[in-house]
Amino acid sequence: MTAAVVDLSNARYGPLLRNSRFRRLWLSQFVSGIGDWLVIGLLIPLVTTLSGGSASAVAGIMIVKILPSLLLSSFVGVFVDWFDRRVLMIACDVARALLTLGLLFTNSLAVIYAIVFLMEMASLFFNPAKSALVPYLVDEEDIAAANGLSYTTQQASMLIGLTASGAILAAFEAIVRTVLRAKLPVVDALAGPLAPALLGPRAGVVLNSLSFVISAAFVLSIRVRARAGEARRFDLTLIGRDLRESFSFLKERVELRGLLVTVALALMGGGSLISVGLVHVQRNLVGGVPFLDRIELFRRLIAAPQTFMLVFIAFGMVAGALIVPRLTGRLPLQALFLGAVSVFGAGMVVFALSSAYWIAAVFALVAGFCIATLSVTGNTYVVITVSDELRGRVFTALDAVIRVSLLLSMAVVAPIGDLVNAAIAALVKAQGVDPARVWLSGPRLTLLLASTLVLAAAWNGYRRLEWRRPASAEEAADA
Repeated sequence: MTAAVVDLSNARYGPLLRNSRFRRLWLSQFVSGIGDWLVIGLLIPLVTTLSGGSASAVAGIMIVKILPSLLLSSFVGVFVDWFDRRVLMIACDVARALLTLGLLFTNSLAVIYAIVFLMEMASLFFNPAKSALVPYLVDEEDIAAANGLSYTTQQASMLIGLTASGAILAAFEAIVRTVLRAKLPVVDALAGPLAPALLGPRAGVVLNSLSFVISAAFVLSIRVRARAGEARRFDLTLIGRDLRESFSFLKERVELRGLLVTVALALMGGGSLISVGLVHVQRNLVGGVPFLDRIELFRRLIAAPQTFMLVFIAFGMVAGALIVPRLTGRLPLQALFLGAVSVFGAGMVVFALSSAYWIAAVFALVAGFCIATLSVTGNTYVVITVSDELRGRVFTALDAVIRVSLLLSMAVVAPIGDLVNAAIAALVKAQGVDPARVWLSGPRLTLLLASTLVLAAAWNGYRRLEWRRPASAEEAADA
C-alpha cells in the first residue's frame, strides 16, 4: 500500500535505455508487470462470483499475497545471495508461468488461493534478485536512475494492465480467432483443446503466463554472471525476526509508536476498501461516470466495476506521488499526514452511503491520492525525526506494521462484513422483505464501521505527533 517516492528530475534515462542488457531487464519487468495486473483484474470479480459475493473470499486473495512477505522476507536476501541472480529470476518466471496456467482448470477457491500464494513466493525471490542484478548491468552513477525507472515501470504496468485489460484481451482474442481460422494441423492439435480458455473470460490467465515466458526469455538473453562473492549462512531462524525486533524496538519510543499506531488503525480500516468495498461496488452501485461513459475504453472498464475502481485508485496514487513531494516543503508534514487520514476516513463514509457509481469513482481517486500522501509524509517524518543510525530499524518497523495491519484488516474486517451481511439478510427475510432491496446492506454498514477506525487514527495522530516545521528540500529528497 505504500508508494516509494523517487526524485527523477536528474535521471539519465538515455544511457540506460541504450544499454542493451539493462533494456532487456526493464522489458522483462514491464511485460510481466502488465500480465500480473491483468490477472488481478480477473481474479477479484471471479472470486466474488464463485463465493456468492463474500467479502472474506475477496480478502483471501490479499491475505495469501501478504503472507509470504510477512513470513519469509527476513531471509529472502540471504537466499538470493546463494544463487546466480539471473538464473534465479528465470526459474521464478518459469514457475510463475506454470502456476498461472493452473487458474484455467479450477473453480475451487482453495486451489486459487494456493496458486496465488505460490506465485507470490516466486515474486518475493524474483524482485530482490532483479534489484541485485542492476549493479552488474549499469554504471555506478546510473544506479539511482535505474531504480527510479524501475519504480516508474511498476506504476506504468499497473495502469496499463488495469486500464487496457479489455483492449488487450480483445486484441488477443482477435489474434487467436485469426490463427484458428487458418485451420493449420499443428495449430488445431495444439490450440484446439485450449480454444475455450484462449477465447473465454480467462484469456487473461493465458496472457499472464505468456508474459512470464517472455520475461524469462528477456532475462535469458542477458549475458552476465551475478552471484555474491560470499553468501551468508542460510538460517531458518531468520523467519519473522524483523517482525519481532521491530515491535520490541517500539516500546521505548512514544512519538514513533504514535505514528505507527495511526498508520496501523488507518490501514486496518482502509483495508476494507479492497475486501468489503469491492463487494459494495458490485452489489449496491448503479449508473456510470459522466463524460467517461462516452469513451470505448472506459465503457469496457465500467462493465467490470471492481477493476474500474482499482484503476481510479491507481491514478490517485500516481498523482499523489507526483504532487505531494512538492507540498512537503510548504506545509507541515503533520497537516498533510493527518489531513490525508481524515479525508480518507470522511470519504469512506460518503462511499459507504452512496449508491452512485461516479461518487465511488471520485472517492477511489481521492483514496489513492491519500494513500500516496501517507507514504510520502510518513517516510519524510521518519527521516527528520529519527537519527540516521536508527532509521533502518524504524523503516523495518513501519513495513512490518503495514503488513500486519493489512493482514488483520483482511482476516478480521472482511469476516465481520460477511457476518453483518448475513444478520441483516436474516432480519429482513423474517419481515418478508427481499434483502436485495434493502438499502442498509452488510457491506455498507461494515464500511461505515471501518471508517470510524480511520477517523480514530486521525484523532490518535493529532494527539501523539509533535508538530514541526515543513520539511526542507534536502530532507524530502532523503525520504
